[in-house]
Amino acid sequence: MHQRPIGTATRGTTNPNRLRRMDRWIAATHGPALRRSDRPVAVDLGYGAAPWTAVELLQRLRTAEPRTAVVGVEIDPDRVAAAKPYERDGLTFVHGGFEIPLDARPTLVRAANVLRQYDEAEVAAVWARLCARLAPDGLLVEGTCDEIGRRHVWVALGPEGPRTVTFATRLGSLERPSDLAERLPKALIHRNVPGEPVHAFLRDLDRAWATAAPYASLGARQRWIAAVRAVSADWPLTDDVRRWRQGEVTVRWPALRPATAAA
Repeated sequence: MHQRPIGTATRGTTNPNRLRRMDRWIAATHGPALRRSDRPVAVDLGYGAAPWTAVELLQRLRTAEPRTAVVGVEIDPDRVAAAKPYERDGLTFVHGGFEIPLDARPTLVRAANVLRQYDEAEVAAVWARLCARLAPDGLLVEGTCDEIGRRHVWVALGPEGPRTVTFATRLGSLERPSDLAERLPKALIHRNVPGEPVHAFLRDLDRAWATAAPYASLGARQRWIAAVRAVSADWPLTDDVRRWRQGEVTVRWPALRPATAAA
């Protein structure tokens, strides 16, 4: 008997190319795991009212590993029915939720703009459920972005739990790094207050951005690189200038973990 899907339907709003920053990061950092897998399967969880994000995920992951297959999972059966005409080799759509109704354990689960409607206290259990479905070398990427994908923050988790937090932005539209705070995932969105690590990190990045203002004459990218390099002295970053050039910075999760438990 098929298990009843776990979770609730999202608003379903989506736009083409909205998740490009997350997808490119996944392809770059998780590509080796996809290539090592005997059966690389990626899940686009809660893809929404239109299938664009799943279609794009397949295209981007196949640049890293051409054998990758993508399964779009949606809790709203009408959305699954609407997506079926877009199925192709390596791309399917199924009805389901956080239980991930697949026979194989996925190498990747991407859950973008899914948990924003949940209470912060519910996040840990959802993370644990999704991580338990991952392949041994698998990755869960859960985060939030704006409507056109200019600002995006996500948490990357392995089967053992959260590993990193990545901040990604279109540098040409950035006034200050803390503007990304409005796109923090649910686990962190309410923690951008004094005394919390994520607030301290964004404060330090804002200060470094201001100090790097002279680099603005060379372009926003050079200013961002200078600012991120400055905070790397005090914060455990996992990436380098190759990713910084993309308007990204990735911090180890323990450094940004909430200081207090969710209420």
